[in-house]
Amino acid sequence: MNDSFAEFRDDSLDPAVRGFLHSPATANGDALILTHGAGSDCTAPLLVAIAETFAGHGYLVLRCDLPFRQERRTGPPFPGNAERDRAGLRSAVAVLRQNVAGRIFLGGHSYGGRQSTLLCAAEPDSLKPDSVRSDSLKSELVSGLLVLSYPLHPPRKPQQLRVQHLPSLRAPSLFVHGTRDPFGSVEEMTNALRLVPAKTELMKVEGAGHDLGFKGKARAIQLPASILAGFEEMLG
Repeated sequence: MNDSFAEFRDDSLDPAVRGFLHSPATANGDALILTHGAGSDCTAPLLVAIAETFAGHGYLVLRCDLPFRQERRTGPPFPGNAERDRAGLRSAVAVLRQNVAGRIFLGGHSYGGRQSTLLCAAEPDSLKPDSVRSDSLKSELVSGLLVLSYPLHPPRKPQQLRVQHLPSLRAPSLFVHGTRDPFGSVEEMTNALRLVPAKTELMKVEGAGHDLGFKGKARAIQLPASILAGFEEMLG
């Protein structure tokens, strides 16, 4: 496992990009951007564990704080924060694009993952010149998404589905979801992902809630490696 990381800050863009950069010992040319949920920040143990695992397999990984968290160290985002938070993700992609020759992947936990899907769904589609098939459409911003615990609906409110943008999501996406997540059951997630025209996979984490086994001092130590394996099988 690679634990070489350093604080990262780039204030040249608005919103600024702030977080921690994990540099691999032997780079594979690709990069992953990870961000956090509404009640957390980029130091969340789940994000750290995944970043270390991916960096250990050659990925440059940026764990970054969304703009709302840069502005306030505690508390959830306000309803009006979402657009700026998505702009912050776009800034993070732009910063890494300056130094990464290969593919860039985007993702995050809960709110961060949802904002990543919303950002990519809003991207103009590009069409491969040698094909007119619908599956040749792709997102131009990133090469794929890693979505951890997508908050499909508020707990105990299954009628309030957050799926309106999914038919526009063209980035291939791996969704990682606990079987006891109150923000959406595996069955509900399976149905929701049928709306996505891009390739998707749903990785089920047995017995896990929204925290995917990283709550308090608890650590699902095998999970990051499983996520990496599923990610590379799908998007590698």
